[in-house]
Amino acid sequence: MDASTKFRSSSIVFLLLTGSFFALVFSEVHVSVKNRLGSGKNITLHCQSKDDDLGEQNVADGSEFGWDFNVNVWGTTLFYCDMGWESVQDYQFVAYSFARDSVRCDTQCLWLVSEEGTYGLNAQTGFWEYIYQWLS
Repeated sequence: MDASTKFRSSSIVFLLLTGSFFALVFSEVHVSVKNRLGSGKNITLHCQSKDDDLGEQNVADGSEFGWDFNVNVWGTTLFYCDMGWESVQDYQFVAYSFARDSVRCDTQCLWLVSEEGTYGLNAQTGFWEYIYQWLS
């Protein structure tokens, strides 16, 4: 293999790796929290990251609140939500963590809040996983 062929091969590999890295890091993610408590119960939801405060939301039974963002270059993007309703007050859960969710839900992280706890949709399996249980 001559020098120009090695250079072209190395350049192609570099471009593929760089493109994959930027596609992963700069991909847009959608997170949605669905209220499935039933019986007309509303959720008070306040989601934020270190850089973005999405404000307090009142999510009606059967409705959802969602937002979009881009993952940061360091792969440390983290959004957490404080929520409560009549049975559960001041509960906090991680709505998006790059370390946990970059594979589990990739570009669309869906949450379902029910009477027994919170479920997250696993995009790899297509199943809702029971992730957070309310503390008694």
